[in-house]
Amino acid sequence: MRTAFVVLTYNRAEALLAVLRGLAPQCGAGDVVVVADDGSRPGEVEALRRGLPGFPCPVRHVWHPDVGFTAARARNLGALHAHADYLVFLDGDCVPRPRFAQGHRDLAQRGHFVNGSRVLLGELLTRRVERREVDLGALRASDWLRLRVTGDVNKLTHLLYWPGALGRVERGFRWKGIRSCNFGVWQADFEAVNGFDETFTGWGHEDADLVLRLHRQGCMRKNGFLATEVFHLWHAENRRGLEAGNRERVRQRMQGRIIRAEVGLAQAGSGRGTVVTELNRRQ
Repeated sequence: MRTAFVVLTYNRAEALLAVLRGLAPQCGAGDVVVVADDGSRPGEVEALRRGLPGFPCPVRHVWHPDVGFTAARARNLGALHAHADYLVFLDGDCVPRPRFAQGHRDLAQRGHFVNGSRVLLGELLTRRVERREVDLGALRASDWLRLRVTGDVNKLTHLLYWPGALGRVERGFRWKGIRSCNFGVWQADFEAVNGFDETFTGWGHEDADLVLRLHRQGCMRKNGFLATEVFHLWHAENRRGLEAGNRERVRQRMQGRIIRAEVGLAQAGSGRGTVVTELNRRQ
């Protein structure tokens, strides 16, 4: 199974590099990493090039022009250039726990998609991680306990690795807890629903729409707690001016039968201005 890690980013190279440093030792030679860039400035792209850690697999940078918050399109473009069997979507501010990649591989199952889990970090700890003063993967259990007491982290589920835990599978659509910042899906299933719907613009709920359509396609949700945690770096809240409209669109679709995105993966390659760059070669 060739796995592609599709990492969404926008003008936050320090956070992105923390994610990639956490991911690099977990990838195999047969994997691929795709940085799905929603239009970062040239300085941020150059910082990525300079700070890229060593990977045993190809790392691609897929950039398209900044026309506002178009995460759905950036992710579709990343998936389009992944050429993999299985896709793991990550946000560029979500540092993978040790064994994150193994967790997604352990939970990958035909007919299912994996809704990953996250641990929230506070602002001060986030700044230290971005400045490379703290290596999250090297912290001991006692360190995490201290951080929990001080409020720098909201939970400690990542301290236990239990991919065989019961109660993971949900057959029907449930809105709560859907997270495209940590999400695994078979490429064939993603193609069957035409990926993320790019008619959702601005922050909010394009991930719920994808999950709804995957359920309609016949897939079941598998929750990734105690196996796939990421450390979500702090950031100021995104502007949510279009959130209510996006939410209403999903509610309306819950009453319909739509499976394929109106504008999605199949149309992603027709846009102009996309730049695809190989950031490294196989080690």
